[in-house]
Amino acid sequence: MKLRSVKLKNFRSYKEETIIDLDDLTVFVGKNDIGKSTILEALDIFFNDGKGAIKLDKDDVNKTAIAEGDNDIYISAIFTDLPTNVVIDSTNETTFDNEYLLNSDGYLEVIKKYPNAGASKVFIKANHPTNPDCADLLLKKIVDYKKIITKENIECENLTINAIMRTAIWSHFAGDLQLEEILIDTSKEDAKNIWEKIQTYLPQYSLFQSDRKNSDNDSEVQDPLKKAVQQILADQEIVAMFEDIAQRVASRLTEVSDLTLDKLREMNPEIANTLNPIIPASNALKWSDVFKSVSICGDENIPINKRGSGVKRLILLNFFRAEAERRLQSGNSQSIIYAIEEPETSQHSDHQKLLIKAFIELSQANNTQVLLTTHSSTVVKGLDFDHLRLVSKNDAGNKSIEAIIPNQLPYPSLNEINFIAFKDLTEEYHNELHGFIEGEEMWANFKNGRPTMNYTKIFKDGNTGLQQVVLTEYIRHQIHHPENALNQRYTFDQLVDSVNNMREFILSQRN
Repeated sequence: MKLRSVKLKNFRSYKEETIIDLDDLTVFVGKNDIGKSTILEALDIFFNDGKGAIKLDKDDVNKTAIAEGDNDIYISAIFTDLPTNVVIDSTNETTFDNEYLLNSDGYLEVIKKYPNAGASKVFIKANHPTNPDCADLLLKKIVDYKKIITKENIECENLTINAIMRTAIWSHFAGDLQLEEILIDTSKEDAKNIWEKIQTYLPQYSLFQSDRKNSDNDSEVQDPLKKAVQQILADQEIVAMFEDIAQRVASRLTEVSDLTLDKLREMNPEIANTLNPIIPASNALKWSDVFKSVSICGDENIPINKRGSGVKRLILLNFFRAEAERRLQSGNSQSIIYAIEEPETSQHSDHQKLLIKAFIELSQANNTQVLLTTHSSTVVKGLDFDHLRLVSKNDAGNKSIEAIIPNQLPYPSLNEINFIAFKDLTEEYHNELHGFIEGEEMWANFKNGRPTMNYTKIFKDGNTGLQQVVLTEYIRHQIHHPENALNQRYTFDQLVDSVNNMREFILSQRN
């Protein structure tokens, strides 16, 4: 199962419903405090229900929404690449499509509403039958199905399996289902059990943050190992082994308790007959607690998280490099989403290049998605444009998360992205803008009417001459002829002015 998009409403700075489209590798760029990390943290809340890195509290409700009397946070996830068959009640296989659990676009859409930032209420947005004679079947019990089947004289091959009875009823009303996109409340009746089954098909979500508290049991290094434990314990072969162990222990415990009760029955049968052993099922056992102390330690058993941040992040870097290799070589039946905030933190640019290469490879593995935030132009330059999402806000203060599209230049430019997202102004971007204006034969129009300045040129024969050039030309000459020291070096402010002049000119020509 793959996360196609996420919707946020009334969560922190996201007041209006904002739709964020995701891919196998999605990287969020934008200014500081614009809301990039908020997206990753919202997903942690959605997938991990407060048991992950992020805990929801009342301060997370958008302040403007509160002032308007709306205290409800909404975090929705839309999934594609759904499993061919699912089991949502009993053991009978069915499909999301057959159960009318998909939205009008054919995707699984799960909406979590958090009233006043409290416990979630879960809804499934589905194009679902609303004909009163066959509506709300997912909320009904087996006795209700039988009443409908009897009343409508519907043929049904099995009156003990819910999924088969639902299919028979909906097939009977196939010409008049009155399909409408509605919200199915999973807290009601049998729908609660169905939601519990659906959850098992959702991807695991692992959030790694650049800022982590410095405690032995909560470090960037240990988190990957703990997530590895979760994945390993989800392996069906290991699940079967644990089931076998649980059954053997349960058998021994039953034997001990039966013998104890037999002896008690000899002394007081009345009490003995009221007692029964309670032995938890295998799936209720906390196998992960056995490995809760997994860690990587340095010399003399000093936890790695006591080392410098660069060392910690370096270990995290290589976890993802190793994970990319492992997942590319395996089948990966369990879907997982790795979300990493500013992976470049405390890393040399060479390490950043290796890291982004590892993330690209990791995202190419089956059932694997990678979400990143970054402030690094080095990271951005290692990506394709399809990977990037620019987070910004309009004049009204509403958030916008957009795929990178041509802006001033009529083609995607990484230099332009870095300038817009990070204000990372480079000579390379200046050259790119100048080259475009010149290549489109607009140079004469650009220079027309602009103020000029003196530039001393060195000719091929060694002679010099004074020329009148516009600011952009002055900077261009100095970039390409650093050996000419006869002119005062341009300032950063002049570089900014020149770039802005070219951007405004190109945009005016396009309009």
